[in-house]
Amino acid sequence: MDRAALAGFLRRHREALRPADVGLPPGARRRTAGLRREEVASLAAMSADYYTRLEQQRAPQPSEQMLAALARALRLDESGREYLFLTAGRNPPRTASVSAHVAPSLLRVLDRLQDTPALILSALGETLVQNDMARALFGDHSGYTGHTRSEIYRWFTDPDARLLYPEHDRDRQSRAHVANLRAAHGLLGHTSRAGELVRALTGRSEEFARLWDRHEVARRFADRKTLRHPELGDLDVDCQALFTEDQSQALLVLTAEPRSETARKFELLAVIGHQEFSPG
Repeated sequence: MDRAALAGFLRRHREALRPADVGLPPGARRRTAGLRREEVASLAAMSADYYTRLEQQRAPQPSEQMLAALARALRLDESGREYLFLTAGRNPPRTASVSAHVAPSLLRVLDRLQDTPALILSALGETLVQNDMARALFGDHSGYTGHTRSEIYRWFTDPDARLLYPEHDRDRQSRAHVANLRAAHGLLGHTSRAGELVRALTGRSEEFARLWDRHEVARRFADRKTLRHPELGDLDVDCQALFTEDQSQALLVLTAEPRSETARKFELLAVIGHQEFSPG
């Protein structure tokens, strides 16, 4: 671990960012350029004291999870992420297997979406980042591990995952999930995590195995659908997605028609937040 190089790299990239770059309000007048240390720490979900010690060359070696969070907080591209891992004495994750490193281009768009639910998904349906509105609507997905990080896996193994959709729409959603996974499987290969997910689901769900044999391939994000929230009731939303060039990640944005009942409910959701309104 090269503490001096790591500290200098973190400081330089922190000072190069502005609050607006990461979706933060400008706040009071700043004595120095860039983000404050506590702001980077908050974005990376770590203590301000630990981050400060990293910049002061006094911290123990950060874990791979911490480095991934820092790369996301500092909006690093793949080259910057790789350098961050190497200076910290860690092996950078292989690009082909990385899903936790969010594309900075998608993050910049997400940072500007405050009044409508938006989230960034991997090709396997893993929620990488959610805004506050998405957490309020879907619940906080950051605690999932292993296969359960994938919305596709939860859909076929956990009955509660289907409660957000009306019963009449669940068959269509099942087909969409399988078609999306088929597209990811073709992109990543049968020896990838997509292949692992297929094998795990084939052994767990007869419905998945039947749909997988249909060989449907699609990315069905541009959709109008109804979501059933336990407190707010039915929400009629339009779903649009912005994909990275390699199709490995997508920014999913849910919007409501202006002045509609769903738009009014979104306003309520934004005010009250996810502490009271979170799906069971």
